[in-house]
Amino acid sequence: MTRIIESFDEISDNYDVVFCDLWGCLHNGIAPFPAAVTALERFRDKGGIVLLLTNSPRPKASVMEQLDGIGVARDLYHEVASSGDSARSAVGSGQFGKKVYHLGPERDFPFFEPSPFIPGLADIERVPLAEAEGVVCTGLFDDTTETPDDYAAILLEAKNRGLKLICANPDVMVDRGDRRIYCAGAIAGAYTERGGESLYFGKPHPPIYDLARNRLTAFAGKVIDDKRILCIGDGINTDIRGGVGEGLDCLFITGGLAARETGTDGQPDQLLLARFLEAAQTTVTASIGHLR
Repeated sequence: MTRIIESFDEISDNYDVVFCDLWGCLHNGIAPFPAAVTALERFRDKGGIVLLLTNSPRPKASVMEQLDGIGVARDLYHEVASSGDSARSAVGSGQFGKKVYHLGPERDFPFFEPSPFIPGLADIERVPLAEAEGVVCTGLFDDTTETPDDYAAILLEAKNRGLKLICANPDVMVDRGDRRIYCAGAIAGAYTERGGESLYFGKPHPPIYDLARNRLTAFAGKVIDDKRILCIGDGINTDIRGGVGEGLDCLFITGGLAARETGTDGQPDQLLLARFLEAAQTTVTASIGHLR
């Protein structure tokens, strides 16, 4: 049976670093979870390194500003690695052309801001779909009202033109407050189903973990052994599958996206959790209802 812990403190001494997910673990898109903040503060205060590993399509600076806005203090964490930065590097390389169609909301425009650390990004131009050489998807235009079905015409045109879709956020859904909304991963999945080619740069795919390790090494001034890194997340197909694929230990937060499936009411139901993990064909180091 999977180990269910009452507090992160039970296992935290085994690690020097946590790669912590944001939505569903640290906050709900509106406000931080106090118990999660306290747990990370305790880990930080005894010398642990907190790296926020997020499938946000935004660059690091924009992610930090977003966290500022919902009340997550900057001294809680040491580094940030976002799928946005990972995808920005790929787009800046020019391998998808210099003219791209942006499928996503205006709030994600920082994705395209030039960076001295990303060569070629300043040469990328956002254009109408008819002129594009590739598609960059950061999300839905309006995730409060739309679903992937609303993008059938756009995806068909892109597929017929043979355009590759760069998915800057592999998450399919997240919980904003008490409402579940679609993310870029849902659009990318729909594009693939229609015969298009989608490329991913966030969890569970390797590029974002390469970015995280590079930023961790730069901050720590040394390479941290993978055995001393713990991934914390609530997405079984993103946070957990990605961490396991990288050979990292994982703490599964069952009270997020999988709350219903795991019967989480404070803590997960042991039998339902075991069935859920078996169906997902994965294992985790430990599980807990909510980070605390």
